[in-house]
Amino acid sequence: MLPITKEDVDFEVQAALAWHDDDVNATIATLLEDIRHLRHQLALTEGVMSRGMTRGWKPTFERK
Repeated sequence: MLPITKEDVDFEVQAALAWHDDDVNATIATLLEDIRHLRHQLALTEGVMSRGMTRGWKPTFERK
């Protein structure tokens, strides 16, 4: 994965805000909903994924 530059992050922030007509609360609410959805998907994946398939790797919910 390529490193993300400050300019990339700034662009993504501006794009997310523009999508919500510069409504900061709506932007944050959408991001929180996305996090909840992805955590749910990760939990489902963890439940059905074979340990051998990933050579011992196990998904985690928190960043390290």
